[in-house]
Amino acid sequence: MKAIVKKEPGKGFSLEEVEIPEIKEPNDVKVKVLNASICGTDLHIWKWDEWSQQRIKTPQIDGHEFVGEVVEVGPMVKGLKPGDIVAAETHIPCGVCKQCKTGKMHICKNMQILGVDRDGVFAEYVVVPEIVLWKLDPSIPREFASVMEPLGNAIHTATAVDLRGKTVLITGAGPIGVMAVQVAKVSGAATIIVSEPSEYRMNMAKEMGADYIINPLEENLVEEVMKLTNDDGADVLLEMSGNPNALNQGINALTNGGDAVILGVFPTNPVPFEMNTAVFKGINIHCITGRKMFETWQIASEWLRTKKLDLSKVITHVLPMEEFEKGFEIMNSKKSGKIILKISE
Repeated sequence: MKAIVKKEPGKGFSLEEVEIPEIKEPNDVKVKVLNASICGTDLHIWKWDEWSQQRIKTPQIDGHEFVGEVVEVGPMVKGLKPGDIVAAETHIPCGVCKQCKTGKMHICKNMQILGVDRDGVFAEYVVVPEIVLWKLDPSIPREFASVMEPLGNAIHTATAVDLRGKTVLITGAGPIGVMAVQVAKVSGAATIIVSEPSEYRMNMAKEMGADYIINPLEENLVEEVMKLTNDDGADVLLEMSGNPNALNQGINALTNGGDAVILGVFPTNPVPFEMNTAVFKGINIHCITGRKMFETWQIASEWLRTKKLDLSKVITHVLPMEEFEKGFEIMNSKKSGKIILKISE
């Protein structure tokens, strides 16, 4: 089969002919990959940055966001059959640790990540355990289905607190940030303010329904939020950028007793943080990783099935698998939303 492979250390991927994976465990499912989308994690691996050098073992097939068709199931698989259309949870849980046993599989202590710790989905076929597959309603468009994993991040973040009637500040209008705009609207937010320096992404946020957009490089974010909220501050911060300045500006822009929900992954550790401001304001801090398994997937499925969410504005490029290099170059330019690779028909 054809696969996009990180063949050796260094920048880039290569298109290779590799063996089709086979079912090895009784709960395994073989899936024909239809569409796969490029994630920020894939971009890190493509660049071969410091994180990738420490985490990725070559050669490896990368990618983890996809929609596919079941072609074969192991003898213990009960909920799927050939022909079913599925998407997959990236976090592969062990099923036996404390977290898995107490409803927190998404933060499994022994978790593997698809396309990071094992071969991923930038290939014509992939084999994964049944536990991570989510059967889809056939009415959900395939392109929308292929980005349900990052949509789940937006949903997990934006539904961590009650947004009904709230003023919501979203810092960072990358693909997940702009998905969160729609999720916040569906969840009842009264006003949505987006902070984003990129003109391309500002326009995308506007198309997705943001009420106000602020460029933090040209305007004082805290002052502008205060003007829009009668000097009260935003009720909820959804931090999607992974930028320390955005995080601290967001904390300062919150009302006393507000909620800061943090999804962004930061480039440095430790991160400079306005802890005293958060303490004296009585800010509630929620840290988000992944998607709840499978509460978030159920919400995503129903909102897509009933057309409460429309992801057409966030999917900006659809390319054949062979043009993957072009896709990564476009994504690296930050002038795109989600980029989908068509793997199979």
